[in-house]
Amino acid sequence: MARTKKTLSALPLLTVNAGPRDGDKWKDRLKEEYTALIKYIQIGKENDTDWFQIESNKEGTVWTGKVWYVYEMKKYEFDLKFDIPVSYPATSPELALPEIDGKTSKMYRGGKICLTVHFNPLWQRNVPKFGIAHAMALGMGPWLAAEVPDLVSKGLITPAADK
Repeated sequence: MARTKKTLSALPLLTVNAGPRDGDKWKDRLKEEYTALIKYIQIGKENDTDWFQIESNKEGTVWTGKVWYVYEMKKYEFDLKFDIPVSYPATSPELALPEIDGKTSKMYRGGKICLTVHFNPLWQRNVPKFGIAHAMALGMGPWLAAEVPDLVSKGLITPAADK
């Protein structure tokens, strides 16, 4: 938890309150999103804790990439995808790992990870300051840390090297 707080304090907070339908303001928001993501990735590389790669379509509305988690010296890797909701940033993105859809109760249809209880209230208190980097740091990262060991123990996922 201390590492998460340290990382979070190093991430820039966003200021532009705009979503995909807001024209030039959305472009300004996207610049802030990319700045925060670049900073987060730099922190991970500096600390040898990088765990995702991500990119968007030209409009910044559809995001794809990979996330990985190392557990018991084995790397587990998953495809990541999500769309930016039209009500963004008032509504957080629904981060999805489609290939493990249905393998855990902490997931919704389509592989969307469950963030309702812990993350979404935090997001709501921090609109528009939180963005995609914050969703990764406070949503996806903790979710992987909790769920991957459980999925491994149940034999529901295999390491990336075994695929």
